[in-house]
Amino acid sequence: MVKRRTNVLKVHITASKTQDIPLELLLLADPEEAAINQYLDRSIGYTLTIDGEVIGAVLLLPTRPHTLELVNVAVYEAWHGRGYGKQLVLHAIQSARELGYRVMEVGTGNSSLSQLGLYQKCGFRICGIDTDFFVIHYDEPIEENGIPCVDMIRLRLLL
Repeated sequence: MVKRRTNVLKVHITASKTQDIPLELLLLADPEEAAINQYLDRSIGYTLTIDGEVIGAVLLLPTRPHTLELVNVAVYEAWHGRGYGKQLVLHAIQSARELGYRVMEVGTGNSSLSQLGLYQKCGFRICGIDTDFFVIHYDEPIEENGIPCVDMIRLRLLL
């Protein structure tokens, strides 16, 4: 009998100073540095590391009493499709509950098909549309999945 050796990856999600999260990682989820800079210092950050290497991050922004907005969820492309984005979202939800928040909101582009699926699988429900959000607030046009990203789809989860 041949014994197989399996590599067990050490995955950890920990609270992180937002300034220590790599900008190139955050830019994967929000393509404009100016937009990131508007919320970075006011956010609560968590990073997902594998064997000590940062491969993903999530930022939560307190917006109103008892409400947090999930403003950035990013995983390096080489690690896509392995469930790490979902782990980050679920960790954010649990952390928000532990911190006493009652509502979590998130906005994503109309063309962000996998993100829309992820958030709904994690319990979020569509609650609105910010028409022309990306046309108004971003300098460069965005396209994903062959679809122009123009509207922000708003989702909410009661904690």
